[in-house]
Amino acid sequence: MSKANSIQLSMVEFLEHLEVERNLSSLTIRNYRHYLKRFIEWLGAQNCTDLTKVDLDLIRKYRVYLNRFQDDHGETLSKTTQSYHVIAIRSWFKWLVKNDVGVLQPEKIDLPKGESTPMQFVSAEKIERLLAQPKVSTKVGLRDRAMLEVLFSTGLRVSELVSLDRDKIDLERREFGVLGKGRKVRLVFLSERASLWLEKYLQSRDDNWRPVFIRYSGSKAEITDDGDSMRITTRSVQRIVSKYAKRARLVVDLTPHGIRHSFATDLLNNGAGLREVQELLGHKNIATTQIYTHVTQPKLKEIHKKFHSDLRASSNLETVE
Repeated sequence: MSKANSIQLSMVEFLEHLEVERNLSSLTIRNYRHYLKRFIEWLGAQNCTDLTKVDLDLIRKYRVYLNRFQDDHGETLSKTTQSYHVIAIRSWFKWLVKNDVGVLQPEKIDLPKGESTPMQFVSAEKIERLLAQPKVSTKVGLRDRAMLEVLFSTGLRVSELVSLDRDKIDLERREFGVLGKGRKVRLVFLSERASLWLEKYLQSRDDNWRPVFIRYSGSKAEITDDGDSMRITTRSVQRIVSKYAKRARLVVDLTPHGIRHSFATDLLNNGAGLREVQELLGHKNIATTQIYTHVTQPKLKEIHKKFHSDLRASSNLETVE
């Protein structure tokens, strides 16, 4: 077996490890494959067919390549995407080291500094404006209204939303399970209004397809029995949210993840604790939920002011000599 084929085989075995041992989602594994294939192709262009020959200087050159990369449309890679490429390499090398392959120690590979992007969220009042935008007299508008209602009612990630199947949703109990990041299952809840809109949308459909949210454009020539080919894509949901955000004249260019942030912010503003929000969002670590300090810090200050005994406010001040 040539060394070039050996690298390909190593990548395949690593991806199988992610699937079987780490139990990562197919989407995550697909992304890892994409990032690592780009690295392998670049190594080939450098006449490097042996992973044990990859050193920090070669990694540095690859980092420069990623930073200068442009696709066929002239689009470059964001710092975040560049980080994903490097994270994939580090994970691969960590697995190789664990399997006694003499490659570069992954801890020596630094990650690019991330781009500072403000967290997008809007108030409940602005969410109401957003929800009012779809024309529910049309099948597309009815779908979009139900979709927006579900996003704000549950705080789902867009990948979780598009993966929803009709037979998994209990409209009577207004709840359903969702498989989130890290293959972690959590229970999410629908508000009464979201449940009503979702039921109205599903009743309007004359198909028996499995996906909850389907597309109404594109070819229908290769529809399978369960209609999975008609499932709406994450990119379509992103475009839909952006379209209605512009119609509602929101200040921010709202995304599905921005609605998720708005869901969490709304919960905290109405008295929910970080631990509860952590569970509802499906965060593995509480540290991830603590990004919502823009809500919790002012509330903590109000609580401190309201309930803490302020001894300095006493009129009978004593001095210590």
